[in-house]
Amino acid sequence: MRAIILMFDSLNRHMLAPYADTIVDAPNFARLASRAVTFDNFYAGSMPCMPARRELHTGRYNFLHRSWGPLEPFDDSMPQMLRDAGIHTHLVSDHPHYWEDGGATYHTRYTTWEFFRGQEGDPWKGVVDGYREGEGLPLRRQDAINRTYMPTEAEHSQTRTVDAGVHFLHTNADADRWLLQLELFDPHEPFFVHEPYTSRYPDDHTGPEFDWPGYQKVTESTDQVEHARRRYAALVSMCDHSLGRVLDVMDEHDMWDDTLLIVNTDHGFLLGEHGWWAKSVMPWFNELVHLPMFLWDPRTRGADTRRGALAQTIDIAPSLLRHFGLTPPPDMQGRDLAAALDGDRQLREGALFGIHGGHVNVTDGRYVYMRATASPENGPLEEYTLMPTHMRARFGVEELADWEPADPLRFTKGLRTLRIPVTGGWMNPWRHGTLLFDLENDPGQQHPLDDPEAELRMLRLLADLLHACDAPRSQFDRLAIPYDGEITERHLLVREQADRAAAL
Repeated sequence: MRAIILMFDSLNRHMLAPYADTIVDAPNFARLASRAVTFDNFYAGSMPCMPARRELHTGRYNFLHRSWGPLEPFDDSMPQMLRDAGIHTHLVSDHPHYWEDGGATYHTRYTTWEFFRGQEGDPWKGVVDGYREGEGLPLRRQDAINRTYMPTEAEHSQTRTVDAGVHFLHTNADADRWLLQLELFDPHEPFFVHEPYTSRYPDDHTGPEFDWPGYQKVTESTDQVEHARRRYAALVSMCDHSLGRVLDVMDEHDMWDDTLLIVNTDHGFLLGEHGWWAKSVMPWFNELVHLPMFLWDPRTRGADTRRGALAQTIDIAPSLLRHFGLTPPPDMQGRDLAAALDGDRQLREGALFGIHGGHVNVTDGRYVYMRATASPENGPLEEYTLMPTHMRARFGVEELADWEPADPLRFTKGLRTLRIPVTGGWMNPWRHGTLLFDLENDPGQQHPLDDPEAELRMLRLLADLLHACDAPRSQFDRLAIPYDGEITERHLLVREQADRAAAL
């Protein structure tokens, strides 16, 4: 048995033809849908990039206990479990966050790995004067330098990454017991893309290039917004071409009988929807968390079919372990997706999603409940870790001054972690208020509900799932949810916070 994960970053479900009417030209995603099962109710869990990848490894939620960080010593890693069982695992990626402090333990869980430099201001090429004299923040100055070293599509890091993935597939077409994780940073911002893709999406924009929106409210002109959307569309078309290259190799070597294929992403990206750019600082609307997901599983087959079971990123690890005949460890919360493929059986009653320090969200597939904090302090908030690093830096001395040893959590293998008090910072959900949406009647999440009966039902579901995850008591306190005792209407927040939510 073999398996391929083709993972994109920031791939929008609502801009792919298998899911929506769209301007994006992506024939290979349609081709994929004809060969695989398309999931209609697949959600993210922990966000953004590395928290999602921790879920991919561990099959359990990350964001209730930890922000962006490495794999922990007590984490079960699906690629390492496969490697230790004699299955060769190979990672090919141009995702720069694997190389930073907050991601440095992931790639070494694989048997072999390859990385290709140059994405999103990756500190790659050293051009001193260009860096000193360039405009904008250091990350953007470095990105401008990197682009000069990728002047053609062939030299683009996405192309070089896919070249390496295709090479692995050709080299090992006759081998058995391997996993290839081919992971592309695109279409993550900045939307750096070459011809022939840009000419497919002409627009009337005449100002400076605008392919890297900030994480903020939309204040740009209509033509700038449309230009950015079309640059994103062009990059998705390039991703579609890369997908086609992988499908071509599977056809060429007749891999469909024994090779599982997953095509997925970590989260989406707002391109002006709800008046926002990007992610993280606003509520996690469905454009960000309702994800495209395609699966071909030779155990159950089912090409050109759709499934409506509520599934999540945490389900990928146990599905791959089962595919190779291994038993998922008890700490994995995810379910084998084969159950959904076989008769569209339900996997769960509800799904959690969110970011550490942001809203804690739950969906049952119809309603989405976004629970904000009851106070503007966004606390108490804590990190539970033995690996105190952020995205690109270690925790500072001052951050670690007040840490205390925490009692073991159910998934820490008996280990006590550091419990570090932190502040919510730039993604404080109190500013946005608590929100409730009915996706059946309001799929665009334009009209928040004030429905105490539905809110109470979703709040109780949320509390049940928090307990199932061994969420720290501080999360219950932060969200004003009783840790023990009955949850009643006096614990609801939608009506109390409605004016603030509407104002923002």
